[in-house]
Amino acid sequence: MVSDIALMKHHVNVLFKKDDNNRMTFVNEPPNEAAPRIFIGGTQLGNVVRYSNALEENVIKKLERSIHADFAIDLAEIITILNTDRQISNFWTGPAFVFPDVSSITTKAIRITDFNKDCLKQNFPYIYEVLKYKQPCFAIIEDEAAVSVCCSARQTNEAAEASLATFETYRGRAYAIDASIAWAAEIQSQGLLALYSTSWDNFASQSVARKLHLIQYGTDIHMK
Repeated sequence: MVSDIALMKHHVNVLFKKDDNNRMTFVNEPPNEAAPRIFIGGTQLGNVVRYSNALEENVIKKLERSIHADFAIDLAEIITILNTDRQISNFWTGPAFVFPDVSSITTKAIRITDFNKDCLKQNFPYIYEVLKYKQPCFAIIEDEAAVSVCCSARQTNEAAEASLATFETYRGRAYAIDASIAWAAEIQSQGLLALYSTSWDNFASQSVARKLHLIQYGTDIHMK
C-alpha cells in the first residue's frame, strides 16, 4: 500500500522535471514550459512542497516560514510573498487521485498505435500529432473515428498521469469510463501507479473520478 504522501511525491515528479537540488525546472510534457514557482501538495499525512529553480534563495526562505511539513499553510502570506517577487500569473488547485486495481475489468476501448492513429485526426488532431509522447493511448471508436480518448499526459518510471478527453457530442455515454479503465489497466500492468488529477472548477472531470471510484489522496496547488 502506497501512502498518501508517497503518492503526492510521485504526482509532483510526474508533473514537473527537477534538477539535482530537487527544484522544479520544466513541465514534464512537450513543449516543456517553465515549471510553476511553487507546488504544494496537501495530504492527511502532511505536505509535499517543491520550489522552482528560478526562485531566488531569499524568496524561498520567506516561503519556507509560511509552509510546514505538517498541515500549517499560510496561503495568504505565500501569495503575498510571490506577488512581491513577481505578480502571480496563474493559480491552479484541485484534487489528486489514484486508480484502484482495474486489471479484472474489460472495456471496449482499443489501443491506439502508429498503425491505427488516423482515427484520431477528426476529433483529436493534437493527440494525433504528439501520440508518441502520449503512450499508452486508448480510445472508443464510432464510425471509424475516436470519440473518447485516455492517454498518458505525463510519465516517469514509477507513475503516469491520465489525460482524458471526450468529443462533445459523445459525452454522457460512459465512454470516458471505458477509455480510462483501459489506460489504467495497461499502466498498472507495467508496474506503474495510475494517477489522475483535475481542478476544483472542472465538475465534469470530478464526476468521471467519482464514477471510476478513484481514491483521492490529496489536493495540490501550484502558482506561476
